This record gives sequence, C-alpha cells and structure tokens, in this order.
Amino acid sequence: MSNIQNNIKFIRERKGLSQEQFADELNWTKSNVGSYEEGRASPSIEKLIGLSDYSKIPVDILVRNDLRKSNSTSFIEVGNQRVLFPILVDEDNENLIEVVPVKASAGYLAGYDDPEYIEQLQKIKLPFLPTGKHRAFPIKGDSMLPMKDGSFVIGRFVEDIKDIKTGKTYVLVTLNDGMVYKRVINNIDLNNSLLLISDNKIYNGYSVPISEVLEVWEFTCSINTQEYSEEELKISSILTMFNDLGVELKALEKHLR
Repeated sequence: MSNIQNNIKFIRERKGLSQEQFADELNWTKSNVGSYEEGRASPSIEKLIGLSDYSKIPVDILVRNDLRKSNSTSFIEVGNQRVLFPILVDEDNENLIEVVPVKASAGYLAGYDDPEYIEQLQKIKLPFLPTGKHRAFPIKGDSMLPMKDGSFVIGRFVEDIKDIKTGKTYVLVTLNDGMVYKRVINNIDLNNSLLLISDNKIYNGYSVPISEVLEVWEFTCSINTQEYSEEELKISSILTMFNDLGVELKALEKHLR
C-alpha cells in the first residue's frame, strides 16, 4: 500500500469514524474512501488538498510519510512554516529519537525542516526520556566543558521560544551560526534576543536576535563517546569551582555597592 492509502485510513481511524462518516466530513462518497484505502484508486489533487485542510497535515507529508510510524501528528510553527515533528515509535511502541551525525551536522541547517532529510537520520531508543519530541546533536570543540568534543546532547524540542529558562543549556539552530550548544540568558523582554554563553570562559558570549533562531532544543541528557581521564576530571572540577566562585564574588560585589 502507498503512503496516501495508509494515511487516509490512519486519519479516519484516529478520529474514530466509519468510512461513511469520514466521507461525509470530507464531502466524498463512501466508495471514494473504500477505493482509496484499498488502493483501487488514488485521490485527485483537489481531494488531497481537502484532506490536508481537514487533517491540518500538508499534502507533501500525506504523500511522502507513513503516519502510522509515529504516535503524534502535531505541527509546530518554525520559521512561519508548518513542520511535522512525529514522536517516532518502534514495533514495541517505544519512542525513537533521530541522531544528527557529526559529518552531517553542517547540513542540518538546510534540512532541519525537510521531512525527507529527517526521516533518513539514524534512530536510537532511550526509554528513560521524559515526554516530548527529542533529537540527538553532536558536540564540537571545547566551549562547553566538561562536555567533550564528539559527545551528543539529547534535546527536547521547545515549541515556544519564550519558554526558554535563563541559565539552562540548549541546542540552538540559528540562521548565521548554524547549530550551537550554549547556556542561554533569555533577553526576549529586554531586547528581543538571546545571550549565548559558553561554560568555557575563554570564549566570549554573544547575542542572537530571535528572528535568527530557527529551532531550540532543551538539554535532557548527554552521551559521552570517550572516557574521561583522571586529569580531565580534576581540571573540570577546578574549572567548576572557579566558575561558581566567580558567580559568588559578583553577587557579593553587587551587594556591597
């Protein structure tokens, strides 16, 4: 069966409608529904547009994607486009997450809103994740120590950018800087921007206008692909101590003024 055949039946059954009831909803005939679901005929473009308007699912998704493979068909507005973020499941109904590979991370900016690109990404299962749509992103460089180069951050998609919590870490897809993992200060109410800060203090923070932010994924967990050496762990502890001390000193300085 083709995707459109599967999807017509999937949408009808998800709404709990008989073929006759579904036909009435779409101003089709019962024989139309039966022949489409059984693959004896294909809907015209006019009928596909009608189904798209009814289901709130774009025509290209209806034609190219099998909705049965997800447990969600909700859409999220990203860059003024409707984008499908299905929470994928395996045969045991356990959630799967897409993994953006290191070598393909540069191409994510071009393919983040392309269902065909997302569909071809490798998938893994992490059953302990909280509810929501998750994706795994590779970490490059040392700006977010102790997160090592080559590690992966698992992020939960943030639907409303205003929900970003100051001081938390996020993976952001931005128009000019591509994909970055940073600690974020929410300055939306102040100047309609986000301040991105590296945990490694040798790197300066910088602001990104909200208009340049394409996606935001809140840190859920990380996967290290390399073992930490004893020396690295010591250095990490020292850096953390000095960073915390710096925060305390700044707070004390403000108090004394």
